[in-house]
Amino acid sequence: MSNMIKLEIYRYDPEKDDVPSMQSYEVPHEQKGMKLLEALNYIKWHIDGTLTFRRSCGEGVCGSDGMNINGVNGLACITPIAGLKQPIRLRPLPSMEVIRDLVVDTTHFFDQYRQIKPWLQTTSPAPEHERLQTPDERAELDGLYECIMCGCCTTSCPSWWWNGDRFMGPAVLLQADRWIKDSRDEATGERLDQLEDAFKLYRCHQIMNCMEACPKGLNPTAAINHIKRTLLNRKS
Repeated sequence: MSNMIKLEIYRYDPEKDDVPSMQSYEVPHEQKGMKLLEALNYIKWHIDGTLTFRRSCGEGVCGSDGMNINGVNGLACITPIAGLKQPIRLRPLPSMEVIRDLVVDTTHFFDQYRQIKPWLQTTSPAPEHERLQTPDERAELDGLYECIMCGCCTTSCPSWWWNGDRFMGPAVLLQADRWIKDSRDEATGERLDQLEDAFKLYRCHQIMNCMEACPKGLNPTAAINHIKRTLLNRKS
C-alpha cells in the first residue's frame, strides 16, 4: 500500500451534522509530482461525491482552494503530495465560518477588502492613452501586486482571529500598501487617514505567521510596517 495516499478530511454538513468529524480516505499515488488538489479531485470523482471544496484554476492563481494542510494554511493546487506527512490532515481555513466541509464563508474577508477601495483613485483628467510609470516606480509594486487574496495569511493571524471584526488583517493591509505605493494613485492621504486606527492597522504584533503561510512567498508584515512608517513620517 506504499503507492496509496492516506488523507483525513474535515467533514461537516450543517443540514445533517451536529458536530464536525474527520473522515479517512485512500487515494492512489498516480504520478510523480502529484498535487494535493489532484487527490481531492480523485476522491470527489471516484470515491465520495459529497466531499465539498472550492477549486478553479488549478495553477495557484485564483486562490480558491486555500485550506489548512497538516496544520499550515496553503493552496491545494500547488502543494505537492511528496513531502507531506501522512495521513494528510485537511481542515478548512481557521477562524472562518464553515459552510460545508472545506468551504468557508469569505464574506467578511472580502467586505474588509472593499473597505480599502482597491482600485486606482485619481482626480486629474484621464490621459489620452495610459498613466505611465518609470521602471523604478513600477518596481515598488513588486511583492504586493502578486497577492491573490486566498486568505491563507489572514486566517493564520492570531490578531485577526481575536479582532477580525476591526483588524483589517495581513492580506487586506498588503493590498492597501499596494495602492499607497502606486505612483499613479492620487488618494494616498485618504487611504492613510482610513487606516490610522488602533485596531485596523496597529493590531499587528509581527508574529509573522502571515509570511510563512503565504503561498506566493509575499511578506505582509513588511507591507504593514511600511504603512506604519509612512504614517509616522507624515506626522513628523
